[in-house]
Order: sequence, then structure tokens, then C-alpha cells
Amino acid sequence: MKVVSVVGARPQFIKAAAVSRVLRVNHREVLVHTGQHYDDVLSDVFFTELDIPSPDYNLDVGSASHARQTAAMLERLEDVLLEERPDWVLVYGDTNSTLAGALAAAQSGLRLAHVEAGLRSYNRSMPEEMNRVVADHCADLLLCPTETAVSNLAREGICEGVHLVGDVMYDSLLRWLSHAEGDASTLEKLDVSPGGYVLATVHRPANTDDVQNLSSILEALEALAEPALFPAHPRTRKAVAGAGLAVPPNVRMVEPVGYRDMLVLEKHARCVVTDSGGVQKEAYLLAVPCVTLREETEWPETLTDGWNVLAGAVASRIVEAAKRPAPPGPPAPCFGDGRAAEKIVRILENDPPQRRGIT
Repeated sequence: MKVVSVVGARPQFIKAAAVSRVLRVNHREVLVHTGQHYDDVLSDVFFTELDIPSPDYNLDVGSASHARQTAAMLERLEDVLLEERPDWVLVYGDTNSTLAGALAAAQSGLRLAHVEAGLRSYNRSMPEEMNRVVADHCADLLLCPTETAVSNLAREGICEGVHLVGDVMYDSLLRWLSHAEGDASTLEKLDVSPGGYVLATVHRPANTDDVQNLSSILEALEALAEPALFPAHPRTRKAVAGAGLAVPPNVRMVEPVGYRDMLVLEKHARCVVTDSGGVQKEAYLLAVPCVTLREETEWPETLTDGWNVLAGAVASRIVEAAKRPAPPGPPAPCFGDGRAAEKIVRILENDPPQRRGIT
């Protein structure tokens, strides 16, 4: 079996690492990196530390508007797919790379499998939401991480080709958890102590491109009056500087970190403050209280028992949520058993060789 896997951004590298490890035991994988995330701190470091094979193709699309970036990916992906003619095209998550991979596969008449299918925030102003919806409606196999995702698809009339497999990011987290629990060098290097800091990440345009939102988030971190570690995406650094905002003295803005170091920082934080879907989920899996800087989440399971709280970009709400105590008892197990990659490969092997809805 030949599978073309399309990736392009940090969360996809983490997910693809888990699936590739299983897929390559008995099958051929052609790995395509779109170049959506293209610098070392957001791309190369993940391939190195997660033992992901070097991409067979790098499309080098770089940064651009959503439409232009997706169009460039589509044009270059078509050539790859026509050359390779795989049994499956595999896409992950909700980025422009996901959308381009889904459309290229569908338009080339190739079978498409979507890992992390069925997620919905129901906020159509987010490009990621539109990418999810389109990818799901193009896909022949919909590989869902949770029961909620399966139910979301059913409400849209998608019941064929749907499989509940669990969350591949949980597979990766379990693989590297011992590193997160035992490696103190990351904390020493960044001069923080276990439970003695808040970890913050902000990268979504709704926050970085809105001066009021960005200012409110920094105001909230300052009001917490405790050390706040802020690994900053390049877009975030540029936005803070461009808006002329002062970084509070208790907030330390550092370079983005790799996956394993990020797990260490999440595991030992008192609280996580983020607008990232992946980070809020990792915080939940690591039993660390989280504050999400949005009004909705595609991971409603994380809200169970108060482990995650939606606070938007309102300073007072962020502070109140970040100061709450950790919920009693562990988070509910709702992201599978850590063997999602094995299930995905087995489904790809056994699925009948025709497109969904075609007899």
C-alpha cells in the first residue's frame, strides 16, 4: 500500500510522527511537506526530535494569505499526486495544508483519509473551521478522535466511512511522557521551577492581529503577578512590537520550543493560558488547569469538570480563570487508549478500494 501524507504545520508533524512510525512497518509512505511552517523552530526541529523521516517532497510555499497559500499548495500537490498515484492521501487536522491536500486528492480522483475528522468549533469566522468542514466532506475515511466528533459528522449527514480511533496526539504524548516527567534541564535552562509559573501561548490571528485583544492578554498575565513563560510564535513577536505594547516585567517572552520541551513546560506549569487547540488538549491530558483565550473550542471534552475554561481575550475573565484551583480527581479518559495510529493503519489496509458514495 502506498500512502501520500500531507503535512505543513507543527501539530501535523506531531500527529504524522505517530502514524508514520506504524505505517512504515509494512507499507510505503510518501511524505509531503507543504512548507506552511518553514523555519527551524516551527518545522525542522520537529522532524529531528520526533524521528520523522525527511520529506520526499518539500513544496516550499512559505507565508502568504490563506487563499494564495492554499492555491500554491494545490498547484504543487497536483503534480505530486499525479506522479505518485497513491492508494491513499492522508491529511491531518485543520490547516491550509489540510484543505489543499483534501481538495487535491478529491480533484485527482484519489481516496482521501482525514485524521482528526469531525471537530467543530462552530465559529465559521475561523479559517480552520472551514478547512475542517471541507476536508470532512471530501474524505472517504473520517478518522475521529472522540465520540463528539462522530456525533458532529452525523449531524451533517456523514455516517459512511466514519471510524472512532482516538487521538493520535495522545499516542505521541504517551511516547514522550517519561521525558516530560523526568527531564529537569528544560526548566533549569529557562529558570523556572515546577508549579511556579504560568505557561502562555498566543498565535491565532484573532488575538495577534487585534491590538485590544493582545493588550488585554498581556494585561491579564501582568495581573497574575507570578512568573509567566511565553514561548512566542514569530507572528506574535511581530504583533507585539508593531503595536508598541510593553511586555510586563513578570512575563518572559522566549523563542518557540520543540515538542518534547513543550511537554515538559506544560507538565510542570501551574496553569496554561493559550489559544491553541493542541496545547489545551495536551494540558488536559497532563492534568494541568488551562485557560483558553477564545470563546469556543473544538475540544469540548477539555471543559469537563473545569479542567479548561473559556475566557476569550477579556483580562478579568482570564485572571479569574487562571487563579482557580485545580479540579479534584483526574481528567476523564475521552481521547482513546493511545493506540490510534495502529487503528488508523489497520483501517487503511482493510477499507474497500472505492470512494465514499461510489458503488
